[in-house]
Amino acid sequence: MVGLKSHDCHVLMQQLLSVAIRDILPNKVRLAITWLCFFFNAMCSKVLDPLKLDELENEAAIILCQLEMYSPTAFFDIMVHLIVHLVREIKCCGPVDLQWMYPVERYMKILKGYTKNLHRPEASIVERYITEEAIEFCSEYIEKAKPVGLPESRHDERVRGKGSRGLHVITPTVEDLQQAHLYELNNSDEVLPYILCHEGLVKESNPKMSKNRVLKEHNKIFLDWFKDTIFANDNASETLRKHKGELINIV
Repeated sequence: MVGLKSHDCHVLMQQLLSVAIRDILPNKVRLAITWLCFFFNAMCSKVLDPLKLDELENEAAIILCQLEMYSPTAFFDIMVHLIVHLVREIKCCGPVDLQWMYPVERYMKILKGYTKNLHRPEASIVERYITEEAIEFCSEYIEKAKPVGLPESRHDERVRGKGSRGLHVITPTVEDLQQAHLYELNNSDEVLPYILCHEGLVKESNPKMSKNRVLKEHNKIFLDWFKDTIFANDNASETLRKHKGELINIV
């Protein structure tokens, strides 16, 4: 919980807190806090019904009364009291996501990063901002230019008519490949007799081994054993013969 921003606390309160306190608080206290979470979740939604704002405002007063009944006196300060006025602010200014200060606060952090001379912070911010704006303006007229230090918008290609999704080549590790091969074999009905046979062989060779150890040893050496067995066995079933090419790709 250390180092959280105000937006992080909003997400915790609106989405996770009602689930986290489900079995650890008394029933009345839990219902009051859960109702508060639902209130903020409804108030911060992007779509609001103006006809339900009066009902939402009445719920805010009831929630505060319940919190006053089940919480200590030190819990109530000016910030808790401001919950009553939030719905009235929505009536005057519109939905919350169009007026809250999170984007401004994030941009203020960027501006504070422009400060290189602590004796003249305002001048440093202005000089850095003008320089960055001039470089960005000039880069618009230079084709295939990638200015250093300026973030690239992920929406530029989409605006120009190009998709934002492309081919992503992933090179898995040897362990990932073995796990994928083992998963494919374990979910194939044709390979099930070989799986049971190999588990039996591992258990016979190590009779004192526990089930978990047998399973780990089976997963460790089954791929090599299966590859040697499936192509060395001339008496394989017709089903396995039909899927031989598929099994070659899997192994």
